[in-house]
Amino acid sequence: MRRGVFCEVCSDPDPAYTRCVMATDISLFPLNSVLFPGGVLELRIFERRYLDLVRDCARTGSGFGVCLILHGQEAGEPALPAAVGTLAHIVDFYTADDGLLCICAHGQKRFRVAHTRVRHNGLAHGDAHFWADEPVVPIPPEHALLAIILERLLERVGGIHARAERGRYDDASWVGFRLGEALPLENRERQHMLQMTDPLERLDQLMHYLPRFQKF
Repeated sequence: MRRGVFCEVCSDPDPAYTRCVMATDISLFPLNSVLFPGGVLELRIFERRYLDLVRDCARTGSGFGVCLILHGQEAGEPALPAAVGTLAHIVDFYTADDGLLCICAHGQKRFRVAHTRVRHNGLAHGDAHFWADEPVVPIPPEHALLAIILERLLERVGGIHARAERGRYDDASWVGFRLGEALPLENRERQHMLQMTDPLERLDQLMHYLPRFQKF
């Protein structure tokens, strides 16, 4: 991948890789967590602004942007979201025993928000420039340990990724994102990996973190 080149639209590195297009207006859901492409997000919805968001997504079939909170809280006054996030599409919803609406959403493309604004109902919106999916890059031998660790973790915790086809464990991007979810990292570290655009550099970063987790 070329280095030192920036997109004139959104200042992302290497526009040939990210393939920025004109901005798309999306609703934003700032959270104290990071959603990766292919990840699963489960939420309990109780604030009116987010009930409105779910209603609009259900009506139009659109997604919403999940961004890590840089300053503020999930509830109450609008929080300051990170510029880079992941589009989430709702795949299921139900009412919990306590009457709250619960949703399950899947992470899709990453995006960078150029401008944000808050609507009258307190819901944040942003002008999002979507990034292209990362290319499928095989796991190099020096990173093979990461695929083994991920497989063991998924066997332990279960979930939809535990049923992934075997070939997924040779996809550097998929392994990097799934380990970013599974390992007990700090949110700032997860955000850093989300913003990386080279799947092998992401694996390098994960190898740097591994000494913390000797039990794996």
